[in-house]
Amino acid sequence: MASGIFNVVQFFPDQKEPDDCYEYVLKGVDPQTAVLRARNLINSVGGRIGTTRRVIITDPLDCINFEWIYGKGIVFPPQPEKEEK
Repeated sequence: MASGIFNVVQFFPDQKEPDDCYEYVLKGVDPQTAVLRARNLINSVGGRIGTTRRVIITDPLDCINFEWIYGKGIVFPPQPEKEEK
C-alpha cells in the first residue's frame, strides 16, 4: 500500500442482498492505521465466527487495496503460491 489516506469497511451477512449490509469502520486514515484496524476486525470474535463476512481497505478513489473474506482469507492482493518441497 502506498502512502495516503484509506478507509476500512466491514460487511455483515444479510439474507436479502449480501453486499448491502456494511459499515465504514474508519475513514481517511493512514495506511498503518487501516491495516491494524483491518487485522483487528479479522481476528475479532465476529471475524472468527462469521458475523463479519468481509473486510476491505479502500483508497480515496474507492479502489480496493485489500480484501479479506470469511472462510477464504485474504483474497486481494493475491498471495504468492507456496512451492511444494
